[in-house]
Amino acid sequence: MAPAAAAQPTLPGSRPAEERPLIVAAHGWLLAGRLWDRLAARLAPGWELWAPDLPGFGGRERPRGLQPSLASYGAWLAREARERACNGRPVVLMGHSLGGSLALHAAPQLGSQLAGLIQIAVGGGVYQPRPFAQVRRGGAVFLQLRPRWLLRLPGSDALRSPLLADRHAAQGLLACSMRRSAVQQLPALTAGLRVPSLWIAGSRDQVMEPRYVRHLAGYAPQHDLRVLDGAGHLPMLRQPEAVAAVIRPWLEGIEPLCAPGEPADSGPAGPTTVIRLDRYARPGP
Repeated sequence: MAPAAAAQPTLPGSRPAEERPLIVAAHGWLLAGRLWDRLAARLAPGWELWAPDLPGFGGRERPRGLQPSLASYGAWLAREARERACNGRPVVLMGHSLGGSLALHAAPQLGSQLAGLIQIAVGGGVYQPRPFAQVRRGGAVFLQLRPRWLLRLPGSDALRSPLLADRHAAQGLLACSMRRSAVQQLPALTAGLRVPSLWIAGSRDQVMEPRYVRHLAGYAPQHDLRVLDGAGHLPMLRQPEAVAAVIRPWLEGIEPLCAPGEPADSGPAGPTTVIRLDRYARPGP
């Protein structure tokens, strides 16, 4: 009789689909689900990433009854995630910038179905009246004056997305995200996480500086913080291979099925890891 074959390690790509978390990604302000295409291609086939257009952005219209608030959009994201990840399939929420705030609002509504949270260029929790007022005014002016004729010119989807965004949705979400109550709610939502979280910052991000990412991540009971050296505000678009290289081992290390009602083992927060981008090839189209 031939000796029994040694047990092989279970790889992410060999797990049954229902046992692997579905990554549900929420894009940032004025962007669209296409933002995640390059990262999705580099995570496949081991991991499935689903990135819907948020209502009022990209190619999705905003339903009449959906209010442009973080809470309403977070509830929408949770409903869509549950519907997409049918039969209780585990979900990992991933957010970029404003989409990270929506992910924090959606997280508690997924209950034990939520397996983890990934935040890219997401931070804050500190209310700054003057800078926020300037951003609100600048955003309102852009939405009012944006030249729609630019849509007729050839260009990338990244350039077209801000021109397609629903004005009411875009202006409402921006204003809501910068209210004192909304900003001060972020640390509480982060502290209430019951799953592991991964926070990724770009060392050259001028929109969400690493110190603000570090501040908000510090409220999470169990988190890893990685800083991509030389990256800006859109690393999943500009450096998708580097982002995928950070996400893959983290996904493999989290428990795909969380026990209902069981909080994540918090433990001490790990040190910040700085990752050099010159380790990775330049991204393709």
